[in-house]
Formats: sequence, structure tokens, C-alpha cells
Amino acid sequence: MRSPSFNLADLFELVSDAEPDREAVVCGSRRLTYGQLRRRAEQVAGALDSLGVGPGSRVALALRNGPEYLEVMLGAFWIGAVPVNVNYRYRETELAHVLADSSATVLIHEPDLDADLAVVEGKLAADLVTVERGARYETWLAGAPPAPSVERSGDDHYLLYTGGTTGTPKGVVWRHEDIFFAAMGGGRRGGEPISRPEELLDELSDPPNRVLCASPLMHGTAHWFAFLTLYAGSTVVLSETTGYDPTALLDLIDAEEVSYLVLVGDAFARPLVEAIDSEPDRWDLTSLTLVMSGGATLSAPTRRSLCDRMPWVLVIDSYGTSETGGQASSVHSAGMVARPGPPRFEMRDHTAVLDDRLGPVTPGSGTVGRVAKRGHVPLGYLDDPERSAAVFPVVDGVRWALTGDQATVDDDGTIVLLGRGSATINSGGEKVHPEEVEAALVEHPEVLDAVVVGLPDHRWGEKVAAVVAVRPDETVDTDALAAHCRERVAGFKVPRDMVVVERIRRSESGKPDHQWARSRFESQARS
Repeated sequence: MRSPSFNLADLFELVSDAEPDREAVVCGSRRLTYGQLRRRAEQVAGALDSLGVGPGSRVALALRNGPEYLEVMLGAFWIGAVPVNVNYRYRETELAHVLADSSATVLIHEPDLDADLAVVEGKLAADLVTVERGARYETWLAGAPPAPSVERSGDDHYLLYTGGTTGTPKGVVWRHEDIFFAAMGGGRRGGEPISRPEELLDELSDPPNRVLCASPLMHGTAHWFAFLTLYAGSTVVLSETTGYDPTALLDLIDAEEVSYLVLVGDAFARPLVEAIDSEPDRWDLTSLTLVMSGGATLSAPTRRSLCDRMPWVLVIDSYGTSETGGQASSVHSAGMVARPGPPRFEMRDHTAVLDDRLGPVTPGSGTVGRVAKRGHVPLGYLDDPERSAAVFPVVDGVRWALTGDQATVDDDGTIVLLGRGSATINSGGEKVHPEEVEAALVEHPEVLDAVVVGLPDHRWGEKVAAVVAVRPDETVDTDALAAHCRERVAGFKVPRDMVVVERIRRSESGKPDHQWARSRFESQARS
């Protein structure tokens, strides 16, 4: 038997050999043990091989949550192929972009994408093979030949397409070994990373945890946590519900005795708190020990609300990006006093905040820099050497991944996250970071959610504007809200315009829709 490497398929093979009868994936009535998941992944590998898919080929997945998602990812890894995450909500133009940009040769998709695929068919490679989830997929697997033997290594590629919040979606190319250590746990709980693949077996959870990620598997946060769970020998619990339904999620937590819940910031956590408050005696939830958030801001009031409703739970707010993996975290529990204002994180090894000259920001200096990471970082963006050179520069022999997020560093080394540099508002020469203002707004007891944008202003260049959602059956006076902000941030950061709405529009990954927010002010001006 060949020696395993830090290859994502090799690592799964180690766990499935050691614990074939443990429950690996639960999704509704479907339950797969590690042995069953492995057999189906090998069937996928054989079926892909029969289509001419081999090392380096790209296999696109436009799928909702289900065991098939993990089967196809593992099956592709098994033969050295590269899965491509495709947002199943994409319509013709977006779908055509990702499929063409990735040069995918096979697409496994939901049946309801048939109409969009028919429209874009002429724009795609003539040899693109599509397999519809359901009966056709099962028939395809049933007739698959045995999986071929392929040399695998930690240098095989993992590809993650970003959500396109700052332009069209772009593919981030990682080595398997790098993404394993950067985002999938690195194999060791609470200590140094493992040095040999076989050490993974010493770190399997006993008893296994049951991990539910509330976001779709098409997002990086979800499959990072799914693979982290599998490499710990635990159980991935998936919701069959389309869209985010906090009531159904709470039902699932109790029914499956979920121990770890993964949310995406306030957009997921606030509705969860609202659901608990609406029916406080409906759920037990004592199986939960950890609630983790990643991928979007988890505000101080929301953290407090989670701890108040479930005082036995640890709330971990984590920070990372598609280009860096996990970088920092903060831990909260009932009774802790959280500092108001922007999110603060304890930096992990290899994370830094770099200034304009790409030197480290001095703690306590107040200098605003970009969050960066060295060590296990991506190879770059797919087929984009210019952007890769800008985002992954080499400084004094060290290769960095620069995020688009700006931050300062406190005296104790804590990162104070200010938000995306591309979203920074320049008002009369003063820089305003929207997330800092949003953090002040949501500290108001009547405010449920807020998004801050810059609007054109003939005097200041840009002015600060806020779209605010208030709690059900509550009202808020915008003058009083401005006064509330003035107590927490400098006067030039206080929103000059505000619009109150029932709910803030956010993407499935929890990120605010800034274009929609700006349109609220255009609608107000026309009325």
C-alpha cells in the first residue's frame, strides 16, 4: 500500500479505513457511514473516469445540500480531478462565466438548472457533459466501472470560486496540503498541526461530534467545516431545507442532537434568536456545545443574544477569507463583557496586519493596514497572473496572501477589523469604514440589522448613508439613532441619510447587498 500524503482523498481514505461503520453524513432520511460514503465516492471516481476525466480535469457542482455534494468532491479528488463550486442560484450569464472560466468538462447539477443550461449551451465547450441529480445520477453511478488507480499527492489542486462580491467570481487555486492546514483543521485539536498523515487517526473525536453547517455546501465555509468534520471522524448533518429557515434548523438540531452549529454572521444568527424567542419552550438545544460563525460579521449584541438564550454554549466568531483560510477567532460565553464596536480577533500564527509598504503594523499605533497571511496560502487565482501577483506578493522571501480587509492592531496584538477596503467611504478626505458604523448602529436596542454605504455628495465627495432594519413591532427615530451613533463614533462617521426597512437584503453567504442598499436611497429620492 502506498504511503498516504496530505491529499484530501488520502486523508479521507485513512479515516474510512479506521472507522467504516461510523456515521459520516446525515441528510433527512439518508444516512451514510464512512464506508458507504467511500464506496459511493469511488463509484463517482469510476463514473468520472469513464467520461475521460483525469488528473487536473475540472468537475463543476451546481448542487444544493446533500450527500451527493461530498460524494462528487471526494470522487473527483480520488482521481486527481478538481471540483468547482457553482452557485445553484446563478442564472445564464453567471453560470456561463464560471463554467467557461473554470474549463469544466463535467457538470453535476440540480434538475431545475436545465432551462438555464439550454440557454448557455452555445457559449460552453461542446464536450461539456451534464449529469442531473436524481435518477440519472444514480443510474450513472450504478453503471460505473471500478475507480482507476491514480497517483495522488498534497500538490493536487483544490479550487474555490469566490462569491463575486467585488466583481465576477474568480477561482482561488490551492494545493491540497495547504487548504488542509489552512481551513480543514490541520488534523490536531488545540495544538501544533500534525506532521504525518497517519497522525490524523490519533485525533479522531471520541465520541464523534455532530456538526451542522447552516450555509449551503457551495460556499467555502460550509465545505471547509464539512471536511474538517470528516477528518475528525465525526458526522456531517445537512439540512434538506432550501433557503435559510431558522425554525427548521432548530428542529433539526434537536432531532439529530447536533453538538456543533456553524452560522454565517448576524444574517443567520439574528433570525435564529428571533425564532427561539417566538417559541421559547419548543426546543431543548442542550446537545449544542459550540456555536461557530464565519464568513460574515457577528456583532456584539448578537453574540450576547446567543449566549443569553443558550448560556451553556461557547460562541466562537472566526475570521478568514477564500484567499487565506482561517486566520483569527474570538471566543465568547455567557457573562463575558464584550467590547462594543468593530469585531476583534486573536491572531493565529502566520497572520499579520501589513501597512502600505507591506511591513507589519506596530501594535497600538492606530495605523490602518491590510490583514494578511503567510505559510499555507493559495497558489493564486486561476489563469490570472496579474491579479495573483498583486494579492500574493513575495516580500523579503516570504509569500503573503493579502485580504481586502482593513484593520488596526491593539496594544495586546488583537486585530480590530474595520471591513473591506473597497467599501471604505471617503467623506471630505476622512476615511469611514462601514463595519465600524454598522457596529454602532446595531448597538441600539431597536435596531435589528444595518448596512452602511457611501453616496455621492457634491460637497464631501461621498456621504455616509445607512439602511436600517428595526425589530418587529418597534419604531426608531432617525435623529435619535444619529445621536446614538455620535456617542460611539466620530461625527464625520455618523450617517447623514438613513432609510428604515423591514429587513436587510443579504446573500445566502450572509454578505450585505450594497447595490440594493444604494437603490433604497434612489427610491426615496423619487418618492
